[in-house]
Amino acid sequence: MHRTGPTDDIDESELTVTPPKARAAGLRAVGVALGRAVSDMGVARTARTLTRVNQVHGFDCPGCAWPEPTGHRRPAEFCENGAKAVAEEATLNTVGPEFFAEHSIADLADKSGYWLGRQGRLTHPMVVRPGDTHYSPISWESAYRLIADQLRDLDSPDQAVFYTSGRTANETAFLYQLLVRSFGTNNLPDCSNMCHESSGAALTSSIGIGKGSVTIDDFAAADLILVAGQNPGTNHPRMLSALADAKKAGARIIAINPLPETGLINFRDPQTVRGLTTGVDIADDFLQIRLGGDMALFQGLAKLLFEAEDRAPGTVLDRAFIDAHTAGFADYERHIRAVDLDTVGTATGLTRAQLEHTAALLARSENTIVCWAMGLTQHKHAVATIEEVTNLLLSRGMIGKPGAGVCPVRGHSNVQGDRTMGIWEQVPESFLAALDHEFGITSPRAHGYDTVAAIRALRDGRARVFFGMGGNFVSATPDTAVTEAALRGCALTVQVSTKLNRSHVVHGGTALILPTLGRTDLDVQNGARQQVSVEDSMSMVHLSTGRLDPVSPQLRSEVAIVCELARELLGADHPVPWERFRADYDRIRDAIARVVPGCADYNARVRQRNGFVLPHPPRDAREFRTGTGRANFAVNELSWVPVPPGRLVLQTLRSHDQYNTTIYGLDDRYRGVHHGRRVVLVHADDIAELGFRDGDLVDLVSEWTDGVDRRVEGFRLVGYATPRGNAAAYYPETNPLVPLDHVAERSNTPVSKAVTIRLEPHVHRHESR
Repeated sequence: MHRTGPTDDIDESELTVTPPKARAAGLRAVGVALGRAVSDMGVARTARTLTRVNQVHGFDCPGCAWPEPTGHRRPAEFCENGAKAVAEEATLNTVGPEFFAEHSIADLADKSGYWLGRQGRLTHPMVVRPGDTHYSPISWESAYRLIADQLRDLDSPDQAVFYTSGRTANETAFLYQLLVRSFGTNNLPDCSNMCHESSGAALTSSIGIGKGSVTIDDFAAADLILVAGQNPGTNHPRMLSALADAKKAGARIIAINPLPETGLINFRDPQTVRGLTTGVDIADDFLQIRLGGDMALFQGLAKLLFEAEDRAPGTVLDRAFIDAHTAGFADYERHIRAVDLDTVGTATGLTRAQLEHTAALLARSENTIVCWAMGLTQHKHAVATIEEVTNLLLSRGMIGKPGAGVCPVRGHSNVQGDRTMGIWEQVPESFLAALDHEFGITSPRAHGYDTVAAIRALRDGRARVFFGMGGNFVSATPDTAVTEAALRGCALTVQVSTKLNRSHVVHGGTALILPTLGRTDLDVQNGARQQVSVEDSMSMVHLSTGRLDPVSPQLRSEVAIVCELARELLGADHPVPWERFRADYDRIRDAIARVVPGCADYNARVRQRNGFVLPHPPRDAREFRTGTGRANFAVNELSWVPVPPGRLVLQTLRSHDQYNTTIYGLDDRYRGVHHGRRVVLVHADDIAELGFRDGDLVDLVSEWTDGVDRRVEGFRLVGYATPRGNAAAYYPETNPLVPLDHVAERSNTPVSKAVTIRLEPHVHRHESR
């Protein structure tokens, strides 16, 4: 067993704070990436692995969903955080039966998520039964039998919840939903429910499809790009290269965010000599908006565009597009003309001059793209906000032409592909009918549980089995105490995982860990090497091929796990050819081609150099498959997030040394935070006004309508350039503050970007995780 993972856990007393960095990427990023990779994988494995990331015949990065270039690909087609993600997966560190014999569950439950994840790759199926203090080994056959017995003992299939993370490939996702629906439920919550569900709801209503309308090539054709509620320097670093290329082609870029982010200030492209020496100032303008003020911003900009149209009729609004392709414009216009710009200023914290300058840029632009991420989607009024983004673009005809459109930037690799393959608790009837016709099954029609509804069902005893296909459910979800209690109340919890995480130590009466192959691993079935496919954030589908020898012969592919479990649960006479699918992934893709819209001739098209792009009617033909047959303007009453006296509004966010719930290290160097994570970023004037000093230790207590005080303890106050009244801190440490029922209207997404908190002096350190 090779081990270089940490033996000690996080010591927050070592935390230091320095001024934020003025530049992103560059030589420092190269050094950090290579250092982390060599430490985890060794020199030879690093060379074999990093040269294949995001290459045509390589594997798709297990990090973000940013697309690959359609033309020339660089030799190093990855970013610093992508290298960290690969190193985490391809590490030589292992966690086997001897590790679990040494560490009790109680011991592991005391460790941080960072420590757990850094121990290495899981190597054997493990089980804990009622009364056990340690996980112990179990055979694959016994594990499948245990799961099948528990599922068959349920009063109803709806008492089981089948979660999925975005890491799951298309082939696995398709088979997983097929297994779940064959079993008899639509309880298929996934990580989309917690991130871009608001985007899907808004875009489906507005333009008839819940996906972005731009491709990577559109960035070079845009003359104006708005990046709202997004930090690409940390969350999607390769996006900075696309933005830098757009700048070189003449685009103007506006950053809209509560925090100044280094990646949008100055980006030093490590792929070019000039990039390393001079860098690119990505954002021409920075609109430092208050949390929850984006809806007001886009309504205010729309009002200013109407006023500009009044001054110069026929030069601002695209009347031909509006008349030919949209519905509801008259009601939208009446509503927007009544918007009060003083209220917009209060809600956004922006000056009239900033609003007018931005509106003037929009009015002059021939090709506008608006990008966004969690900063827009995780608010109570998130769906309405994204509808306002779409309204603004529709009014200027910025859908369905090169260099223009909506661009929700998805997080986890293949989270969009999971939804395309049917991972959705409310998949449309047309999909179910095609599935039933293909396989001779009868899928359930009643909608299932999304993530928040699943936690409620587990909490209330209406669900008794939780099955997690990847991810770290406990650390990804809101209201941590409620979620943990819900999972501990299960009869059975199952986690299909590559690495140890918090969800393995917060478990049901019986619990299983099933170790699986990762993207980097060689997958051989019946003597033949297999490939999987993924969909990126811009609807491009391509193959991914791992080549590393697995760290343990006990690892099984996700496809194999689904198929083998299905045989045990559903029986050998089930009409789905599970064994054939397990043996040859091409056969899965043949079935996908017959069931999933836009996937005809899947096996041939996915083998093209760049794969293939899925159809998008608004982008491809200005065709809008909505109830009206047109793109719909939405009318939304203005909503924003006021700050109560003596309180702050908190957003949860990632550090630069993490991706989603995976903590790579303890340095957020762009923001100047080192050797720790328990910090809360607050404006210096707010710190003083609330009676504290920079550096004080405080407890954060969230306040919501249910009257429950949710608390996290021992956070260091850091004076930072936030808007007045706003604060920021890392998740998952602050997930306990997000109430389970504080969700976005119409999407049920947890509101993690607008949590009202108060600060209290920290009296004693509470060591719970």
